[in-house]
Amino acid sequence: MDISIILSMAGGLGLFLYGMRIMSDSIEKVAGARLRGILERLTTNRFTGILVGIFFTAVIQSSSACTVMVVSFVNSGLMTLTQAAGVIFGANIGTTVTALLVSFKLEKVAPVILLAGVLIIMFCKKQKISRWGEVIIGFGVLFMGLGSMSGAMAGMKDSPAVLHMFASLQSPILAVILGAVLTAVIQSSSVTVSIMVLLANQGMMSMDIGMFVILGCNIGACTSAVLASLSGKKDAKRAAAIHLIFNVIGTIIVYIIFLFSVGPIVDVLTVMAGNNLGRVVAYAHILIKVFQVIIMMPFIKGIVKLTYLVVPGDDKKVGYRDSYQLKFIGGKVVLNPATAVVEAIKELDRMASLADENLNRAMNVLLTLEPEEIEEVREVEKNIDFLSHAITNYLVKINQTTLPIEDLKSIGALFHVVNDIERIGDHAENIAEAAERRIKTGVGFSKEAQRELGEMMNMVNTILRFSIEMFVKSTEDHMEDILHLEEAIDEKEKELQQKHIERLSNNECTPEAGALFSDIVSGLERVADHAVNIAFSNSYGEGNI
Repeated sequence: MDISIILSMAGGLGLFLYGMRIMSDSIEKVAGARLRGILERLTTNRFTGILVGIFFTAVIQSSSACTVMVVSFVNSGLMTLTQAAGVIFGANIGTTVTALLVSFKLEKVAPVILLAGVLIIMFCKKQKISRWGEVIIGFGVLFMGLGSMSGAMAGMKDSPAVLHMFASLQSPILAVILGAVLTAVIQSSSVTVSIMVLLANQGMMSMDIGMFVILGCNIGACTSAVLASLSGKKDAKRAAAIHLIFNVIGTIIVYIIFLFSVGPIVDVLTVMAGNNLGRVVAYAHILIKVFQVIIMMPFIKGIVKLTYLVVPGDDKKVGYRDSYQLKFIGGKVVLNPATAVVEAIKELDRMASLADENLNRAMNVLLTLEPEEIEEVREVEKNIDFLSHAITNYLVKINQTTLPIEDLKSIGALFHVVNDIERIGDHAENIAEAAERRIKTGVGFSKEAQRELGEMMNMVNTILRFSIEMFVKSTEDHMEDILHLEEAIDEKEKELQQKHIERLSNNECTPEAGALFSDIVSGLERVADHAVNIAFSNSYGEGNI
């Protein structure tokens, strides 16, 4: 066999893999946030989960990418294992679309598709439209690679060694192992089955034995999800185990059926495909996946329970208030660009709650003057500083990945939110220091001053609660409330400063108490300003830093 044929085959495979990578990554960039929203909202039961899995995988052309995203969703608590099972089942059907497209021999129009993508990128200035151009380029490159591989295989038909190699593959179990190994190495069942389509078109492989190779591809397709889950939590490993159990059990069942009836099945599919052998492979792939989902769907809950036997035990839980630990990012969290920003926001929500609680703790200790509580405020502030540095580092890290466009726009805003929450923590520490000065100097606050501080703190608590909710949920429900509260707090600060000056003038308080009171009121007003920044951060985010 001529070396040029081998090189053409290798080059074609490279283009095919690269085209799939470009297409999948570009779709995740341009529509990843929207697809993530679909995954979150429409997976409430097994049936909608299966439909979402089919749609999602058909769009991004990769069951591995879909399954890895599901693993990251489970890992971050955005999806239950039962919901994940439905999506994984659907992804196994959605992955058949690639081989079906390949069977229609679109490689002849690949240059036109490629040119269209290039023109869109060159002449369209809008980022989202340009990303769709990248998707089209990936599609074109994919079919250019198929064309190269198809041409190389046509040359292989004249090689006795190649024909003998395929003819010698008679064992069904060896065919399954071959399909599993090839798919595990390439990490894409779509690619392996597409190669099977090309081999069938050239008449280089027996269709009967090819059916068993397709079965092996199902098992090899689990590699990506299993590898992605290794560094994850127990539930992430269980999600990957669902994928593996589904494919292993499904393969065993279909393998037994094929041992007794593969010939008649191939004959029926050949008639359906109009004697197009490449399409027979694509139809067989669809048939196997749909059959597996139908027979396994009633046992979803049982499969989920089985994963607890395969992956026993529970992870060590990180409490909401645990110090110097990350709960939603880092550590055993599976980093996936499609969910990275969601996980960062959940960690920021946790950090904001700690800062809010610490602010209230500091205001309480200002009146109770308990040294242990002052020290507690300082310890929590150190934890907030730890979270600030850790989240900032995480944001820098994910900013260098292929984030969806909508998420990429929000990254700059998230850096500002980290800073605003950290500053709220600093104000809590300042109030604790004021309490410490009261202890050392014996300075007292009048009942009226205490009441005024309590009134302002209630307003600050309300604006903080509304702002954090608006940021975390990306809603505008409390926008008017926040704007009115900000104005009211500004007026309250002026009012309290004026009253404190009047008390000083009437010798109703000491200069030391007046200075402390003034600093605290000013600090609370600045906390409200940081809260407003957090609430409207999504409006201010403008892409990368």
